[in-house]
Amino acid sequence: MTHGLELSGAPASFGLASNTERFMSQDRREFLERITAGAMLASFPVSIDVLSAFRAGAPRSSAEEFDLTWVNRVTGKYRAVFDVPEIDSGYGVWRASLWVKQYMETLKAGPRDCTPVLVLRHKGIALAMKQSFWDKYGVAKENTVTHPITQQGTDRNPALLASSRNEVPADFDEVALDRYIARGSIALACNLAFDDMIELVSKKDGTSGDASRKTALDGLLPGVILQPSGVFAAIHAQDVGCKYIRAS
Repeated sequence: MTHGLELSGAPASFGLASNTERFMSQDRREFLERITAGAMLASFPVSIDVLSAFRAGAPRSSAEEFDLTWVNRVTGKYRAVFDVPEIDSGYGVWRASLWVKQYMETLKAGPRDCTPVLVLRHKGIALAMKQSFWDKYGVAKENTVTHPITQQGTDRNPALLASSRNEVPADFDEVALDRYIARGSIALACNLAFDDMIELVSKKDGTSGDASRKTALDGLLPGVILQPSGVFAAIHAQDVGCKYIRAS
């Protein structure tokens, strides 16, 4: 069962806390995501004071704290942003690499002709975390996670599976998130959704604030770049010529 991924025949390699606390961490984030997307602006009279109240519990970051230099790497003739808001067995991550493969095979594009941009947001933020973070902080216990091939429940990050650990056939190694990043492709993550990972740390370690955030940042897969929000990242990628697709 491949959920439309059409992977049969793919080559082995193509080169490439309290109720209040829960409200402030989850509901605040979801509210801000909806506001950022503009979904509520027409019907909900939002004031600056209301927004400030929702933001009060979140780490404040200025624009210069976010690395926006990734836009300089969007140079291919073919450019696409893959929006990944769900875990969805890691398929959203796989699709970015498969798109490059299909363009190379069908349109005879070169590797540098294609620039994929992944945006890991909402529940998809979990895919941006190392397996060691999943293990220690029980990411799979907080989400429904299924193996992309067997469709059985798993406690593994489905975007980081490897044949060297007998988790997937060798054909699937190149679509893993770490291999995608190693090829120089762009992976962005939502800073608002990242609060969920910080909350997991706080619950288990009994820490808060900067200490919890630092631990969560240590668990972020190297090469994944945090952005102000997933919506910001997806739209900014379109600002530099990427075509948008909902990938999970």
